[in-house]
Amino acid sequence: MAIHSGRDPKIHKNKPRAGNLLARRIRNQVPGVSQMSELSPRERLASYITGYFASQCVYVAAELRLADHLTMGPRTVDDLSHATGTHPRSLYRLLRALASLGIFQEEDDGRFAMTATAEELRSDAQRATALMMGGEFYHAWGDLLNSIRTGEPAFPRLNGMTCFEFLASHTAQGENFDKAMTALNDRKTQAILDVYDFSDVRLLADIGGGNGSTLIRILERYPALYGVLFDLAEVAGRARLGLELAGLAHRCVVSSGSFLDSVPKGADVYLFRHILHNWDDPSVEQILRNTRDAMDPGAKLLVVERIIPPGNDPLFGKLQDLTMLVVHGGLERTEAEFRQLFEQTGFRLTRIVPTAQEVCLIEGKRTD
Repeated sequence: MAIHSGRDPKIHKNKPRAGNLLARRIRNQVPGVSQMSELSPRERLASYITGYFASQCVYVAAELRLADHLTMGPRTVDDLSHATGTHPRSLYRLLRALASLGIFQEEDDGRFAMTATAEELRSDAQRATALMMGGEFYHAWGDLLNSIRTGEPAFPRLNGMTCFEFLASHTAQGENFDKAMTALNDRKTQAILDVYDFSDVRLLADIGGGNGSTLIRILERYPALYGVLFDLAEVAGRARLGLELAGLAHRCVVSSGSFLDSVPKGADVYLFRHILHNWDDPSVEQILRNTRDAMDPGAKLLVVERIIPPGNDPLFGKLQDLTMLVVHGGLERTEAEFRQLFEQTGFRLTRIVPTAQEVCLIEGKRTD
């Protein structure tokens, strides 16, 4: 006999409202589902201790493409287990747990349906991010203790190569990384365009520009602007394809190389978006010195990064900082740390422009 849901249908039909008390208790134990300020200290700590329960459920749902499978409407567990190649009763338990978090919804007839949060797990939304964070990055986080003891990143120790070497040699993960970065950064790109004026820029160099998604948005906004996208050879190919699909290849040169060695010369603005936080201070100093050597007098350095403020207020960047440690050996920096790096490499920090998102534009010029 097929296992549909692992429950007695009679109990399901007349399920007691007392179960709502348990549901509320579960929701109160999951970070982000309720206001953390409503929890007691004991409950708050418990939610942190068990936080990976929820994140790994989300990762498995993304791996199985459950949101994609439910896009056309509610489906039974048996139907979903056949489509995903999973054990029916175990899949039901996963879906039940996710539904308790507001991701998917169990209907009265036992089928599961989408919710607004589940929509974000589709392949055209945040699925790539869930795969990245719940896969390779999750394993690196599991080695956080060693990174705290040594100051060294976990990812190379666990995988025998750096994260960027891994992405270059694993095509599927590299393509997923590009999708995740595009999904994560889309709102931030709009926030950048809302506060920074590129209208007087003739040539913009996007250093470490990845798949070109940021440069594409800027080129679309400013028709008179031309671009140079600079990244490793294995990444540059993906950028060329993106620019061609956007109809912008004629306005952008894609150049390959390592910014640890040199960067292209002659641009009016050198853009580093979420690049410097991947690197430790000595590496950033080398990157900035190489950039300074390539800049003409009057050219600008434009760094887009989080700035960690003082104080104890909650901030996602403080946790992202530890991701930079375990994955790359890099870090999120304070304003004082950015100023020091600029001064040590021959730059004067001219202004910091905040955005509506958790990033700032840090502008600098050569000191001479």
